[in-house]
Amino acid sequence: MAITGSRSCFNYVLHLAQDNLEFRLPEIKALLALRGKSFQPHKNFKEKSPFWCLNGLSEEDVRSIMARSVCAKSAFELWGHGPTHSELRTSLLNYPSENMLPFMHSNSTYRINVYTFNKTLQFPDRIKKIDALEYLPFKGTVSLKNPQHIFSLLEDYGTDPNDIPEHPNYIYFGRWIADGQRDLIGSHSVKNRHFIGNTSMDAGLSFIMANHARVKENDLVFDPFVGTGSLLVACSHFRAYVCGADIDYNTIHGKGRSSRKNHKWRGPDENIRANLRQYGTEKMYLDVMVSDASKPVWRHTALFDAIITDPPYGIRESTRRTGSQKDATKPPDGSYVESHVPVSQVYHLSDIFTDLLNFSAHYLVMGGRLVYWLPIYRPEYSEEMIPLHPCLQLISNCEQMLSSHTSRRLITMEKIKEPEELDSLTPLVDSSPNQRHNAFREKYFSGLNKRSGKEDNKPDFNGQ
Repeated sequence: MAITGSRSCFNYVLHLAQDNLEFRLPEIKALLALRGKSFQPHKNFKEKSPFWCLNGLSEEDVRSIMARSVCAKSAFELWGHGPTHSELRTSLLNYPSENMLPFMHSNSTYRINVYTFNKTLQFPDRIKKIDALEYLPFKGTVSLKNPQHIFSLLEDYGTDPNDIPEHPNYIYFGRWIADGQRDLIGSHSVKNRHFIGNTSMDAGLSFIMANHARVKENDLVFDPFVGTGSLLVACSHFRAYVCGADIDYNTIHGKGRSSRKNHKWRGPDENIRANLRQYGTEKMYLDVMVSDASKPVWRHTALFDAIITDPPYGIRESTRRTGSQKDATKPPDGSYVESHVPVSQVYHLSDIFTDLLNFSAHYLVMGGRLVYWLPIYRPEYSEEMIPLHPCLQLISNCEQMLSSHTSRRLITMEKIKEPEELDSLTPLVDSSPNQRHNAFREKYFSGLNKRSGKEDNKPDFNGQ
């Protein structure tokens, strides 16, 4: 393994996964912010590239990022780079020898890996590339199984699989620092989750949302549309205390029909607490409750460090709130019997987002973040459709494609001031761009029918 020490202000290269491309930059920026560092890329930075060169970081900064990131695969201390192997050699020979020698002395063991993006090399070709690095002053012993230090030659052959160049577009060489947390996607997969529902959030996206929200140890995180608690699972992994609410009594209490294949009813211990127990984070679980998101029950003060949620879109789960279009009559004594079930009515998407932003403005601590999903009918999308609030600053807006005509956007906002009387959002008028969200369900199914019929197009996203 690599030596851990205080190595400050070196250049580092991140190798990023080529999925969820729009989510990567906000995640890395958020994780850097937790360290009090800004994002300082190399002058030739390209956001969609699998390799990012960053400046002005310490090794501790990089390890901290990789201990949380699910978008980054690995990080390396950059020793040399260039568009050709000749220029890579020049760059490596100009790298300060005093920075190299602690990892190359005779008593050390090492291994050199060759990684090529968008091209597969045969084993003999990899060996040739390693042998071509003989000009580096390695004095240690090669150890393939358990080396003290790992070095990597990284070659970028572009992103077009139909146009792979003979020679790499760019080459990097560096010392391996740490791997990211991509394993969490498999270890926390909803396929193996104890308690799931029709809208359980994908594990990878859940961890991305937690990172965008800058969730950290001892934070208090709330999900007002908690469902089966996938977002609570991700936040509790980062040692935050979690709680949630949902209007669905059966989901909160783990009752009713099961969402699993060949299971008719939920078992006696299928609930959100059991999910956290499954991953060893039950002590971070505060509680969940049956509650209507349109009618907050919390005391009026800033409570939460982060609010992370996936509101219902009306596709797999209905959008409901308590209330009636008719004048409801209250019992003479003003109380309800224990078995009373409130009347519910449609909860329009525009109202959901208005209430969510108002709630966040009042109940987030200063600097706290709101992270939520916004469904979009792509032919009509414009940035004006993103709900705004005077107390919340828009940090990032990332699209996840669902089909040719629909997508959802991960919106991250940060509280920048306390709300005043005039800051509350008023109900949106019909002419507002936000009102277009109310017809999302109809447009979603209309698009499916036009493309290929209902039977061949089931919703293909975890969330709604």
